[in-house]
Amino acid sequence: MSIRTLSRLGTVLALAALASGCASDSNTTGGIGSSIGTALSKPLCAVSPSSCIYKGSYEPGEAAYAEQEARRLNQAQLLRLRGM
Repeated sequence: MSIRTLSRLGTVLALAALASGCASDSNTTGGIGSSIGTALSKPLCAVSPSSCIYKGSYEPGEAAYAEQEARRLNQAQLLRLRGM
């Protein structure tokens, strides 16, 4: 196989992985239709973030973990934007 063919194959696989990651959602009941609907609704979260916030109950310890992870991700993003 040539490098060009491998590059194309890698691009297709990366796009497929990205699409499957965007389509997976814990709020779906399963099936291809629900996955497609979820994938199509993801851009709406950028326009209206409050419509994508999970409003269900948390498992024990999950809320604290979510807050800690959000702090970690925010700090990492801040460092990235500052160029550190």
